[in-house]
Parts: sequence; structure tokens; C-alpha cells
Amino acid sequence: MTTRGRIGVGALAAVTVGLVALLVVGAGRGGAAPPAAAAPPDTATVVRTTLTETEEIEGTLGFGEARQVSARGPGTLTSVAAAGTVVHRGEALFAVDTEPVVLMLGAVPAYRDLRSGDEGADVAQLEENLAALGHTGFTVDDEFTSATATAVREWQEDLGVDETGRVELGRVVFAPADVRVSEVSAQVGDQVGGGPVLGVTGTARQVDMDVEVPDREIVAPGTAVEVELPGGTVVPGTIREVGAAAEQPPDDGQPGPSDPATVPVVVDVADPAAAAAFDQAPVTVTVTAGSAPDVLAVPVAALLALAEGGYGLEVVEGGAARVVAVQTGVFSDGKVEVSGAGIAEGAEVGVPAR
Repeated sequence: MTTRGRIGVGALAAVTVGLVALLVVGAGRGGAAPPAAAAPPDTATVVRTTLTETEEIEGTLGFGEARQVSARGPGTLTSVAAAGTVVHRGEALFAVDTEPVVLMLGAVPAYRDLRSGDEGADVAQLEENLAALGHTGFTVDDEFTSATATAVREWQEDLGVDETGRVELGRVVFAPADVRVSEVSAQVGDQVGGGPVLGVTGTARQVDMDVEVPDREIVAPGTAVEVELPGGTVVPGTIREVGAAAEQPPDDGQPGPSDPATVPVVVDVADPAAAAAFDQAPVTVTVTAGSAPDVLAVPVAALLALAEGGYGLEVVEGGAARVVAVQTGVFSDGKVEVSGAGIAEGAEVGVPAR
């Protein structure tokens, strides 16, 4: 869900409706200046400043979407990492018939047994992991040689399993990085084989949010944002990913317009320690939508809705007031950018009585 940081035109008109009736009926028609009126009881000063327009977007703090890991072969689940455990390269996610299923790092999923004579990206991936775990004596490339088989036997000896020199499908799980166990789907003692055993995510906290398609331009990767945690603590963050495919929310069957299409966005939290108390929590992400430096600004409440359309200000000079048409720009923190003839820094404008 996206919440706009700017104030809508309808709201502005409602704020000023009483003054419109008294001051601006026919104001400026035919190019004639409206007659001067008595000065209003309260005024504000036109200031020169920088206005920053922001947008607040609701998101969820967590560890990202979970991926299910299944046991590839039949057997009895004899151990499994607990939810919340971070599993590193070379460590066991679970064990079937006491034989560990080990995490290794890589982008190519395991899809076959690996043995002498095999070639491919998965072989190179296996050899990179063996080298990282301290096993040497082979060249890291895409060929499974006898030297690779020797290194595999050394690795198997360390694990306490049969030293076959080959890696059977299901004994290794490849993931791009270390993982965190998000949930456990099977219990020790269960018969497994093809079904999910546990779910894993990344290890770093992140914010996932859905951004409406018209706002995609303000959430480019690398954009700095602020993340408000439960309790009000605000921490910096950076947009890491913006989805390329828009998703249309399902029809809820209710009358009226459907919800707008959105794209998924991922935000990295710069201070993970500040968010350490939350495994999952709703958060608010503030994104800068635009900035107007060195502009003239007045309180939003000073705007008058003109009878002929647009907005004006009640400019106070020499104890009298006159209505001047203005153009509006950025709205921010109760102020609005204004420009127009007779509007200058330091000028006094009428505001509703406090």
C-alpha cells in the first residue's frame, strides 16, 4: 500500500472554503485587481527555503522470501537445523539416515550425481567449494578429474561418511550465499524423500514492499530511504532491487475500482543491529519523491481556492489585503511552493485564525 506525502487538491479547497466565499468570488476576472479588504487577523511570512516531497510506503521487515529444501532420497530424518539457525558453507542443513545434507555456495542447483569424467558449471562450483573448505591438489575448473575425486574423498572423511569419491544427488544443496533456517517442515523420525524438510532465506534483514507502478520512478536501485521500525526508531536503508514485472492484485469481488498494479521492491537496512529485535514486523519506508531548492513557500493553510479556478494568496500590505493568484509547486511538511506576480520573500499573507 502506498501513502502519498503530498496534500490533495480537494483537501486544500475544504480547508479554505470559508475564506473563498468572503474574499475570492470573481477575484482577478477580466484582469482587474480585486478591491482591497481589511487585513486578516492572522498572517504568515513568505519564506525562501528548500522543500522536499516524500512518500511513505508500507513494507515488511524480514529475511526475504523462503525457499523450500527437500530430501532427494528416501530415508529417516535423523537431525535438522532449528529455525533461526544460520547455516554456512560446509555445514549440514539436515541428515537422512545419519548422513548429512551439506550446504555449498553456488548459483547452479544440484541436478545430478557428480563423478570422474563429468564436466560442467556444477563441477566448477563443487571444486570451488572444496577449495574454500581447505581441500587442495586439483585445478579448479569444470572437469571432474581423479584429483577432484581424491579431494571429495578427503571431504567425505571429514564428514564421517563413506569415502566414495563421488557426490550423489541429494548430498549437497547449492545456494548463492549462507542461509538462515526460517521454518522446519519435517520432524526427526519422519520418513522423507521428495518432500520439504525446511525453508531457508538469506541471512540479512531486509524490507519487502509493493510499490504502485506510477511510483516506480522514485524507487530506483541505490536510492537512500528511511525505515521506521515498530516503536518509532528510524534507520537508514538503501533500495537494492526493483522488480521488472508488474503484478495486479487479485480481484476481491467488491464494487469499485480495483487496486493498482504494483512492483516488488527490496530495501537493505543499513543498521541491522537496530532491527535485530524483529524477525518479522510491519515498517514504514520514507522515499524522497522530489526536491525544490531555493523556492518561495507559505503554509498550506494560506492557500485560497479561486472561484475561476486555481489558487491565490491574501497578500497584506499597509494594513489592507488583496488576493493574488499564484502557481503552486511542491507540498512538504505543511508548506507549499508558490510563485506569481507580487509574491516575494518577506511578504505577509493571511492565514485562518488560530
